[in-house]
Amino acid sequence: MSNKIGSYALAAALLASLLLNGCIPVIVAAGVGGATLVATDRRSVGVQADDEAIELKIANTVNARYGESVHVNATSYNGVVLLTGEVPDQATFASIGNIAATTGRVRSTHNDVAIGPLTPLSARTNDTFITSKVKARFVEANKFAATHVKVVTERGVVYLMGIVRRQEGADAAQITSTTSGVIRVITVFEYLN
Repeated sequence: MSNKIGSYALAAALLASLLLNGCIPVIVAAGVGGATLVATDRRSVGVQADDEAIELKIANTVNARYGESVHVNATSYNGVVLLTGEVPDQATFASIGNIAATTGRVRSTHNDVAIGPLTPLSARTNDTFITSKVKARFVEANKFAATHVKVVTERGVVYLMGIVRRQEGADAAQITSTTSGVIRVITVFEYLN
């Protein structure tokens, strides 16, 4: 009987070992991928964390105040906040701009929220698809590190953010403007040179 228990224990230990060995490369690979993104970003790790916190604070404040009556996205890159989406009136537009501008660590805001009806889910899904196409074309063109440019799409308008060299910005804008489905390109870059 103790031999059977010993055999089961050995089999369980071997199985656990195999499972753990199979998981470790996945964990390491995920960790390395995340580290690669952080390492290639021109913002410091602290600024990246600040940008995430800024986006969360604005989203929470807007959601608490306006709920489902608005569709607003806040994207922060190096303390520069881009506001996109739709609101019902000028007062709400101004209020949301003020929320963003007075959020800690925000250096400047670019308020491109539209006043009008909220976009349907189908339009938002199309915007996500356009963003994916633009990012894929950046990688395919291989003219700059795709991680240096953040892409945000709203109502077919593509916003490009990042800390770039002038040629990188020009290349990103050109690639984006020739991507199918893109209505217009707006750059919100900070330039290194």
